[in-house]
Amino acid sequence: MRQSLIQVDAFTDKPFSGNPAAVCILEAAREDTWMQNVAREMNLSETAFLLKRPDGCDLRWFSPEIEVDLCGHATLASAHVLWEDKLVRSDEEVRFHTRSGVLTCRLKDRWIGMDFPAVPEKPVVPPNELITALSVIPVYTGKNRFDYLVEIESETVLRGLSPDFSLLKTMPMRGVMVTAQSIQKEYDFISRFFAPRVGINENPVTGSAHCCLGPYWQKKLKRYQLNAYQASARGGEVRVCIDADRVMLSGKAVTVMRGELMMD
Repeated sequence: MRQSLIQVDAFTDKPFSGNPAAVCILEAAREDTWMQNVAREMNLSETAFLLKRPDGCDLRWFSPEIEVDLCGHATLASAHVLWEDKLVRSDEEVRFHTRSGVLTCRLKDRWIGMDFPAVPEKPVVPPNELITALSVIPVYTGKNRFDYLVEIESETVLRGLSPDFSLLKTMPMRGVMVTAQSIQKEYDFISRFFAPRVGINENPVTGSAHCCLGPYWQKKLKRYQLNAYQASARGGEVRVCIDADRVMLSGKAVTVMRGELMMD
């Protein structure tokens, strides 16, 4: 038995940038242990597993270490594959049934728009371990059900961060978003995302983080449409549109690899 796997770079239109995700379209349901083993074998920030159903697809996301509740870039990669392989018409909405509810995607002018739930933060006193790990004095610290959000003084400081990942890994959270207002005219804000607790020291481009970053910067900048850049080594662009308790995340994607997993 063989299982096809497709690797897609998400939030970019150039190979070898953005955030890579593996997409696995299943013919039948598989056990959790098998999916976790495949994700560990792929060793990407996320591997997406899709199973067709009459009203869309079941979609689950696994990092090399755990199953996660919400992932933007692997959702974008999954929708990209469904349209590219003509499993769904290009003018048809894609519906994913996930642990975070039903997520829908639409394709327009090569941009994939994803309708996600907003996951706003609330202000908190930053733990000493967080400040020590980042070696910065925050302008603001908040926390939602997944991550910490830390605003710092400038884009220059953000790009130069070199966190203590071993200390971050001990903290009871998925990850930490560090953000600053952008000094580049084409972007409103930039960010980086660190998640050693789930096996990813720095995630290249984190769609789900923008479900928090978008509403945060909307309140600060008083605008509902924002252009964001995640300043990892690979880098990637995210368009963000805020609509009440929903966040529309848009990005591009490119397929970089196709292969087969050999199985008993």
